[in-house]
Amino acid sequence: MKCLANALKQNRDYTLLLDAVKKQALPAALTGLSGIHKAVLLYSLWLHTGKRVFCLCADETEAHRLLEDLTALGMRALFFPVRDLSFHQNETASREYACERLAVLARIENGSCDAVLACADGALQYTMPPAVLEAHAFTVHAGDVLAPETLEEKLLACGFERAEKVEGPGQFARRGGILDVYSPSMPAPVRLEFWGDEVDSAACFDPETQRRTEDAAEGLSVVPAAEALCFDTAALCEKIQKLASSLRGKSATAARPLLKEQAQLLSDGVHLSCMDKFLPLLYDLPACLLDYCGEDDLLAVSEMVNVRERVFSAQKHWHEDVKAYLEDGTLCRKLDTFAKSWTDALSYFAAPKTLFLDAFARGGSEVPLKTLLNFSVRQLSVWGGSTQVLLDDIKPMLRQKWSCAILAGSERAAKSVAADLREAGIPAEYLEDTDTLPRGAAAVFPTALSAGFEWPGAFLGVLTHGRLQPGKTRRPRRRKAGEAVHSLAELVPGDYVVHESHGIGVYEGIHKLTANGVQKDYLKIRYAKGDTLYVPVTQLDLVSRYIGPREDSAVRLNRLGGADWQKTKTRVRRAVRDMAKDLIKLYAARMRAKGHAFSEDTEMQRDFESRFPYEETEDQLRCTAEIKADMERPVPMDRLLCGDVGFGKTEVALRAAFKCICDSKQCALLVPTTILAWQHYQTILQRMEGFPVTIELLSRFRTPKQQEAILKRLKRGEIDLIVGTHRLVSDDVQFRDLGLVIIDEEQRFGVAQKEKLKTLRENVDVLTLSATPIPRTLNMAMSGIRDMSVLEEAPQDRHPVQTYVLEHDEGVLADAVRRELRRGGQVYWLHNDIGSIEGVAARLQARVPEARIGIGHGKMGEQALSEIWRQLIDHEIDVLVCTTIIETGVDVPNANTLIIDNADRLGLSQLHQIRGRVGRSSRRAYAYFTFTPNKVLSEIAQKRLSAIREFTEFGSGFQIAMRDLEIRGAGSLLGGEQHGHMEAVGYDLYLKLLGDAVAQEKGEERPQQTECLLDLQIEAHIPERYIATNDGRLEMYRRIADIRSEEDALDVTDELIDRYGDPPKSVEGLIQVALLRNTAGKRGIAEVKQQGGQLLLYPETLDMHWLQALTETFPGRVVVHTSGRQALSLKLQPGEAVLEVLKKVLEAG
Repeated sequence: MKCLANALKQNRDYTLLLDAVKKQALPAALTGLSGIHKAVLLYSLWLHTGKRVFCLCADETEAHRLLEDLTALGMRALFFPVRDLSFHQNETASREYACERLAVLARIENGSCDAVLACADGALQYTMPPAVLEAHAFTVHAGDVLAPETLEEKLLACGFERAEKVEGPGQFARRGGILDVYSPSMPAPVRLEFWGDEVDSAACFDPETQRRTEDAAEGLSVVPAAEALCFDTAALCEKIQKLASSLRGKSATAARPLLKEQAQLLSDGVHLSCMDKFLPLLYDLPACLLDYCGEDDLLAVSEMVNVRERVFSAQKHWHEDVKAYLEDGTLCRKLDTFAKSWTDALSYFAAPKTLFLDAFARGGSEVPLKTLLNFSVRQLSVWGGSTQVLLDDIKPMLRQKWSCAILAGSERAAKSVAADLREAGIPAEYLEDTDTLPRGAAAVFPTALSAGFEWPGAFLGVLTHGRLQPGKTRRPRRRKAGEAVHSLAELVPGDYVVHESHGIGVYEGIHKLTANGVQKDYLKIRYAKGDTLYVPVTQLDLVSRYIGPREDSAVRLNRLGGADWQKTKTRVRRAVRDMAKDLIKLYAARMRAKGHAFSEDTEMQRDFESRFPYEETEDQLRCTAEIKADMERPVPMDRLLCGDVGFGKTEVALRAAFKCICDSKQCALLVPTTILAWQHYQTILQRMEGFPVTIELLSRFRTPKQQEAILKRLKRGEIDLIVGTHRLVSDDVQFRDLGLVIIDEEQRFGVAQKEKLKTLRENVDVLTLSATPIPRTLNMAMSGIRDMSVLEEAPQDRHPVQTYVLEHDEGVLADAVRRELRRGGQVYWLHNDIGSIEGVAARLQARVPEARIGIGHGKMGEQALSEIWRQLIDHEIDVLVCTTIIETGVDVPNANTLIIDNADRLGLSQLHQIRGRVGRSSRRAYAYFTFTPNKVLSEIAQKRLSAIREFTEFGSGFQIAMRDLEIRGAGSLLGGEQHGHMEAVGYDLYLKLLGDAVAQEKGEERPQQTECLLDLQIEAHIPERYIATNDGRLEMYRRIADIRSEEDALDVTDELIDRYGDPPKSVEGLIQVALLRNTAGKRGIAEVKQQGGQLLLYPETLDMHWLQALTETFPGRVVVHTSGRQALSLKLQPGEAVLEVLKKVLEAG
């Protein structure tokens, strides 16, 4: 947007400022500026002087708004967040914010950013000095001579963690000659392939699929992965020992032994998770972000008074925290300061590069000023999209011959606005960018800012459509959890698995067996009565992990060779067929019914949607479009909208409701609990404010007299939208003209209420909302009989939740509660045992007497629970000590700290869903997962906790959590009876049977294929030297068993070469066997085996045409056996490659 910056050159005050910057007549105080003016001013200075900008803000909201404005104007702007420090050795913290900070510092050092925004307290926190960062940053290119071992040592020294596979920043993984590294400064991880000690190639890859995406032309840029790094352990140990010996006073007795113990651990080579504690000792001169602001940069301070207030408030809170840390010996003298003071900040501000940006002039300055300028400018509110309003705004500007820029938000909108203006007789043109703006005319651009503005001195007016295009480029869409996640990768011995032909058994690991001198891998599965089945790895597609509807349900094992598994399968097949028949009948009946076809979107609808204060996700837009398309058809809609808590279902539903109201029809929103009704009612009032819509609430929160009045108005049609509990389906409720019913969490209504709902929804459109994710696989299996819209994408501005995993320590947790209460927030304390929940609340009350504590659990009545939720929403209680009931609770954006007792007892999906309860606002949220001190965690629990801590959304552990969650969703969608069938055969097989039944009922042919057993005397397995980890081998075995065509085989080979290097012969053999087994199955061959110099084939029916072709291809070598089991035998000749022969056999005829 160069034209805006160039327009400012006509303004006298701006030219004076430009002159002052060039002559270093700074610090300067600039007044009269609001948020948008600051962004335009900083952008213009950067463009005209080439100086990079550092800007300190008083809070995150202002910083993010500035960041988005600067990005929209065309700068590479970054945000430097505040970091939470870890002082306890036994706690591990997630690293998102640390990596984000290091990425910013790295980009400042390499010059790839134009602006850095930070809150004052974050900018003053100690970090790695620029000289140290520079000394330990390095780049690796293809062709460099560097031993992989040397690179590993360097990475470990830089604070990287070794992992089995790279899933997030700060990790590296080595597999033979391949080294994967995810540096905080890189947008994606890089895979280096070595040839001896030379880097052969460097390519970026997707951490989700682990496949290469593009060549890393710039190579791998490595920067330290932690801010507190020790490069000389001996020197640090000596400093710690010296400090311990010099301690005096009452707190020294607690601190001294702890320091000595930590020094000993360091000298023993143990990595300390509390290295932050030693930041004051690690570097000779502690540095902060402002040390990265060079002499040629500009330092802007936005609202000096607020910035000072922010620093003082952070220091006050730190002094309160540090008291407790000093008392228990966690910290001590000389290890109690982790940020620069306000005095230090003022010395930075005194440099001749500082600009103070303020809205109002204030008397007195703490820093001597050299330039004072006041700008007379005005901020304009956001334009809502109405052409008439736009004309009213720009006509006075154009009469005064101003330059007028209109920012319409997107290319399509900009072109249509330009056309509308021309039609109204205004000279307007669509521009992508230009150096100068025409005077007396309008220029329309496809971007948007947070507000419009007038700059009279520059004869410039800017009007903007209020939605910001987000500054971040969207991450490529991840493979969603609903798309078949092969759940075998995470199998550990002892897990339940399902074999399609033999039923449910227990997995006991991969075993190598040797037959006829050939070694092969088999999956060992134990069944009831001690029976054992060895499944060749080539048949892994017949085995799936058993995932039942409940995580902890007891599972009954089948017997090998028994008839009960076949009976179970037949029973389930019959049940899904009946269900498919009923669903299809229902669907057909609905297609014949007559409903109301809503008209297309109106101007008012567009205005309503444009006032949504956030940017919609692609999923939200897609689901809204699907729902509107259904409403515009004459057939009554019956659609299910599902998505995780906080993914924006309510907004999508409200757009549908508004569409219904625009057609003068009534809309009813039905919710399961009184408190949810109250919350939805408040949300809708807020969202529809300013529109001619009458909204009412029908629930226990209304007196009988009020209810009576509401019912009368509803019948007369005076109410457009009514929110209510099951009271809405009572017989005395009558609508004048009902057009749409929205049902929230249908599965939580009772049977009788559901029957009532059915009668209510006969000829009206129905939209059902569900918070339990419904798997896409189920969606596909039911396509054409149930309309579903799925939200799978989290909104942009959801911050990751800072997660800690630690032993239960009342002191640390009480601190966490105090910290949340100090910033005016609320806390969930989850204790999943009703017997001792009162004791937990009492102990917390004793430690934090100022906290108002409430208790909530499932044995309380609905009324008592509603009251607790109401108190929480109205902030009458600070801490809610509760059971897992919060999974289905209401949305409390102010609750941003979550503490879970005995987190190791909860399933991964539960932990994930409960953690989604915090982090629902723009504030940073914290989650503390605790386990009993000195408790030995089972391997599964350990995996679970580290998976959830590690990355907010990475890794197969997360995908399995999503699977568990989705299965609950599937269960609630299909109803209780089907739930039992799903439990009987496991989820994956159930889906397969359901898909077959639906296809059959719809008259579609599904290709039937014989399952073929292939047993050849060739090496066909994955050796440990090629893929070392069990998980990795299982994952690839599953991929290989799924091979269906030559194309699949090439794809798997590509993936193997990409991730592990060139596959050995035994792996190539395995791929060939998988491909031939599939071809044989299509031919109707049930078994192929190699025995005593012969190849035996057992076809289910004998194809005479094929037999004739075989005898022609292999004259005198084919024999047909008809006694007993029908078979063909083919004599093998010495030295003949059995795979080649089998290929020819299958291709014959």
